[in-house]
Amino acid sequence: MPLSINELKTGVTVLLEGAVYQVIEVEHVKPGKGSAFARTKLRNLKNSTIIERTFKGDDKIEEAFVEEKTLQYLYKSADTYHFMSQDNFEEISISSEVLKDKVLFLKDNLEVTALMYKGEILNINLPNFIELEVVYTEEAVKGDTVKLGTKPATLETGAVIEVPLFIKKGDIIKVDTRSKEYIERIST
Repeated sequence: MPLSINELKTGVTVLLEGAVYQVIEVEHVKPGKGSAFARTKLRNLKNSTIIERTFKGDDKIEEAFVEEKTLQYLYKSADTYHFMSQDNFEEISISSEVLKDKVLFLKDNLEVTALMYKGEILNINLPNFIELEVVYTEEAVKGDTVKLGTKPATLETGAVIEVPLFIKKGDIIKVDTRSKEYIERIST
């Protein structure tokens, strides 16, 4: 059953030109003359591109039923990442092409949410914050305050992010996976 423009809300998933999109912004407009329409911003769930689309009152918008499934990361082999479904303990393989740069934050036993449409995994959502160990960073030079106060650090997953000068090898830090930024030091 097609959606009307009045049913378009943030978070609704729709099918456009064979691709699944999620509504991230919607503005309903009812002009004095003419028919109502909806201006939207849509995110492609497969490649994360954002498009803007205007729907008129008589447009047929097909809803896409996207399933969310909790997976636990197990291991990597070649370009494939292996996860276990938390529902039925089935092993699911996802290629690095689907995961893109999210592989930088995958660590053993991390729980992620997979977005699936008709049995195909479109993308995964990482937890917003994860704790990772710093495996390499330069030692800060005492009294060095000329720089902004950050330095690159390599994390246990291979990701490299900017951290404050006081962070040293072996520290556990909290990282925001959406912005790829340091949040705080958890322990030394």
